[in-house]
Amino acid sequence: MDLARSFTIRESSHRIHNPFTLDQLAVLGRALRLAPGTRALDLASGSGEMLCTWASAHGITGTGVDISTVFTEKARARAAELGVAGQVEFIHGDASGYVADEPVDLVACVGATWIGDGLPGTVRLLRQSLRPGGMMLIGEPYWNQEPPDQDTVEGCHMRSKDDLLPLAGLIERFGELGYDVVEMVVADRNGWDRYRAAQWLNIRRWLDANPGDELAAELRAELTTEPARYARHQREYLGWGVFALMSR
Repeated sequence: MDLARSFTIRESSHRIHNPFTLDQLAVLGRALRLAPGTRALDLASGSGEMLCTWASAHGITGTGVDISTVFTEKARARAAELGVAGQVEFIHGDASGYVADEPVDLVACVGATWIGDGLPGTVRLLRQSLRPGGMMLIGEPYWNQEPPDQDTVEGCHMRSKDDLLPLAGLIERFGELGYDVVEMVVADRNGWDRYRAAQWLNIRRWLDANPGDELAAELRAELTTEPARYARHQREYLGWGVFALMSR
């Protein structure tokens, strides 16, 4: 059980595996008014930057679960680097079936709602670990503006325009699921550029070092086409944000 190797190559230098900057992550932590001792569960926790930095800045405790062995080890190293290894732990495992032993104050799935087969299923999964009155964090993409044609939809790695909602529609969807949106921080173009462009350098460095690898042709093709595809479609039409929810 592990994440595809192409993904870990593509995002090998990333601390955050979403189009969020370190500053935006810090802004979100402050916006949530996290109290020392807040207990958190982060499903699909990646390289652990959210839990580690919030443990350092706000004194929270928590557990992260991720399917990637590479990212789980990076998360543990980051916790040690920041001196918070006694506050947070990282588990290599399948986040799609993970429920906390005891209810937590804050439960998150930031950018990986595939673990619940979509937004409704992920909300159902997360609420199984959340105490009454606790807060849920969901990171999710949306249409920054309506795509004009199918070519644009596919250029954003979507199959149909209906795969995503506009921002207002996404917020309304949270309401339909029984939650108030109580905070949000959304990605900007700088965040998108730093997330996507860093992938290209990671791929190029890896290709230079591994020209005979079985993934070389696939990643060479990606590096040839993705920068222009991103500039033409994704940079303009894709939005992404983290939304803080509380049950109604």
